[in-house]
Amino acid sequence: MTARTHRQRAASGTDDRHSLYPFLYAHRLAASFYRRDCAEVARDLLGAVLVRREGSHLTAGVIVENEAYYGDGDPASHAHRGRTQRNAPMFGPPGHAYVYFIYGNHYMLNAVCGEAGEPAAVLIRALEPLAGFERMRRRRRVRRERDLTNGPGRLTRALGLGPRHNGAPLVEGDLFVAAPCARRGAIARGPRVGVSGRSDAKLRFYLKGNPYVSRA
Repeated sequence: MTARTHRQRAASGTDDRHSLYPFLYAHRLAASFYRRDCAEVARDLLGAVLVRREGSHLTAGVIVENEAYYGDGDPASHAHRGRTQRNAPMFGPPGHAYVYFIYGNHYMLNAVCGEAGEPAAVLIRALEPLAGFERMRRRRRVRRERDLTNGPGRLTRALGLGPRHNGAPLVEGDLFVAAPCARRGAIARGPRVGVSGRSDAKLRFYLKGNPYVSRA
């Protein structure tokens, strides 16, 4: 069963964790997927599914936009000045979450990648909702479906992600990423959003034409 079929069933209220979760968990990405250059990981994450299980409930979305961040030589990265208590998860091991708080209001989810000890991460910027629509709507308090997860702070709120997920593995447990299971569409690349340093670096990747991308 494809992700599109699952999404149609979920939107109509005919799908639940018992059918969708085993399918996604069986296709979860291994740690070796993240042990690569973060720009390659960012590109290949497009079309993958970010999954969170909450007991008998499931929220999930297809990754449609992200940004790659390195360490040394990348002024926009939290790790460009070295290791701190805040950015420690960026230094590895790959395949774990790096969650931080920003603007006094939003949590941002990143997937740590590269080799352990060499900081790098991919910021997940936008999702296309796949499951858990009602839970997302209650958390986001918006009417339009496209507004549920079309931004990095919006998607973490929709999935109920926060500081307790900082450092959590993304390859097992209740928060993980499943391999792409549907046609992704054309991949576009451009400068990262709201970056003051090295803003011309084309390290933002997104699915061209997807309505859930945060910015055109």
